[in-house]
Amino acid sequence: MTNTSEKPKREVSGIAKIIASFFYSGFFPIAPGTVGSLAAFAIYFPLLLYGNWQIYLAVVIFVSLIGVWAAGRAEIDSGIVDPSFVVIDEVAGQLATLFLIPFSWPAAVLGFLLFRMMDIVKPFPAGRAEHLPGGWGIMTDDLIAGVYANLILRGILFGWHYIHP
Repeated sequence: MTNTSEKPKREVSGIAKIIASFFYSGFFPIAPGTVGSLAAFAIYFPLLLYGNWQIYLAVVIFVSLIGVWAAGRAEIDSGIVDPSFVVIDEVAGQLATLFLIPFSWPAAVLGFLLFRMMDIVKPFPAGRAEHLPGGWGIMTDDLIAGVYANLILRGILFGWHYIHP
């Protein structure tokens, strides 16, 4: 669980800080997780240009794995469990939410809102995944939230297209 009144005990090392905070978007003073989710669109939109699901999936895996390292390093360096400035997990979760979803502005906005909701609610097993050690716990709960949001978004889009062919 993120401690909102946190002050880092030590400075987080350079590249880990940049990655974990997703280029400092995690240091936004209000709702850094929401800002991190929005920042994910800086990766999402260029990926749409490729239109290749394999590249998209490779990017999600890469962001997730480098996020495990950076988030874990940030946690160790700062002395804070799941620091709020770490938003690379929101980036990965948001990208997972929109994976293989045909682009439209309503789908993108709804995907953003669904991911934020799932990230806050943390349905099983996301809440438990938070307790994994280090960066694994920080990243995994958001990836699970992203999968839930993706499935819900698919259901909504399917229902919408079924009702409005």
